Amino acid sequence: MKVRIGIGSLPLASGPGPGPELAELIDELETRDIDSLWLADTASAPTIDPVVGMAFAAGRTRNLKLGTGVLVLPGRNPALVAAQLASLAALAPRRILPAFGVRSATPADRGLYPVPDGARAALFDEALTVVRRLLSEPRVTHHGRFFHLDDASVAPLPSRPLDLWLGGRAPAGLRRIGRLADGWLGSVVTPAEAGDARAEIERAAEEAGREIEQDHYGTNIAVVPPGAADSDVDAALARVARRRSDIDPALLVPRGWDETREQVRRFVEVGLTKFVIRPAVPIASWRGFLDQFSAELGGLEAELSS
Repeated sequence: MKVRIGIGSLPLASGPGPGPELAELIDELETRDIDSLWLADTASAPTIDPVVGMAFAAGRTRNLKLGTGVLVLPGRNPALVAAQLASLAALAPRRILPAFGVRSATPADRGLYPVPDGARAALFDEALTVVRRLLSEPRVTHHGRFFHLDDASVAPLPSRPLDLWLGGRAPAGLRRIGRLADGWLGSVVTPAEAGDARAEIERAAEEAGREIEQDHYGTNIAVVPPGAADSDVDAALARVARRRSDIDPALLVPRGWDETREQVRRFVEVGLTKFVIRPAVPIASWRGFLDQFSAELGGLEAELSS
């Protein structure tokens, strides 16, 4: 199985703004032959919308893969999401990697995606079904609880169906991946938890008469690069603790590149092969972080894929 390591959103401590910063980052990733860029869905933060950013990146690159990490689906029109993904796939064939989530990890963004009370999970399941059908069938008629389509289509229809990955770590979410999705992109999990998650997904897939490809399991890893200020590190650990109050956040956020390499190896041992590396703290520049990333992790893909 091929191990692939991409880059997630990189928060700069200061700079000219998200537009020029993203252009610089995209060009650097393409020049350095880094596998992928994953854009977060955080409307309240000073970042570029992930779908807009993917289109922008597709026009500047020829090899860089482009993913969402993750796109909140409930509250969006799934037919419009499918149409956007179909257009992106036409602009960048085999380079679009959609990953979806049930709700935003950022409390400030949760009110932007209204759904009926108590219906978020059911709405997500149906929306994902609609997206998949529209991306793989020339004509779709669907009458469900939330969405109604008659002879609907999106164009251009991808020549090869897109793999639809999901985030999440709750047991119900993992079983949903086995039933409905093509891969898992985890977050704030330990290697042991990731191994258990993969086993749960595989059980659910078998029960549903499906199979998830062996190399379609991955996770985000937030890294504290060398030289980070203690106050920034404390703030990063506090953010993680708000999401995972049940575990020491230091177990989820490696400090330095030696710990990061060891963390990646432990994830590979339990069956994960796709990784999104992002700094846990604001950084001074794209280039400085990418210099470290390339020097410290550049050979790890080949080593772990052999």
